[in-house]
Amino acid sequence: MAVRFRFARTLCLALVLGTAGLAPAALAQQVEPPGKQKKLPEAPSKLPKVDRSKNLDFLFGALKAAPDEVSAKHVEARIWAIWLQTPSDTAALLMSRAKTAVDAKKIDVAIKLLDSIIKLRPDYIEAWNRRATLYYMQNDYGRSLADIQQVLIREPRHFGALAGLGMIMQEVGDERRALEAYRKALAVNPHLEKIPDQVKALTEKVEGRDI
Repeated sequence: MAVRFRFARTLCLALVLGTAGLAPAALAQQVEPPGKQKKLPEAPSKLPKVDRSKNLDFLFGALKAAPDEVSAKHVEARIWAIWLQTPSDTAALLMSRAKTAVDAKKIDVAIKLLDSIIKLRPDYIEAWNRRATLYYMQNDYGRSLADIQQVLIREPRHFGALAGLGMIMQEVGDERRALEAYRKALAVNPHLEKIPDQVKALTEKVEGRDI
């Protein structure tokens, strides 16, 4: 049980790291000793205004059609970059301060900063996503699930949030819902690492082995 929990914690951190676009192998991180875990990335400065929906639609199509892992990771990084675009200078500053707080292991301070971003710009998906991750790290599954729901309302294709949902369901023992969430994540991003192994194991447990 403890091994599974350590795996899930590392997976959760990796999902947040993936939001940088600088570490696109979001689910490939291995368990590292305390103090050696990779730091959360900065939110990028505001990018030129573009047609966000059309860009994301194109990129999600490219992600599914990617011929290999390298190509897929490049596309995935571009998706994360769009998701992380801050909607205002104030939001960018608060996100930077939240990152600094997390790096200093001041999780409660980071959560309060993310609270402020969400109140200011409830449309900013990654503030919800990061807060969900921090709640998860505090074992506050109820609040984490509530934030994941807000992410998925705004972006049903958010494979990081879907994978996070699967991890929480798996930890609370709802393996059927965990399997469903993982499958949805893979349907959006077939190139997620580690998740196929979880799907295979859960499929055998929930639906039985193939005859």
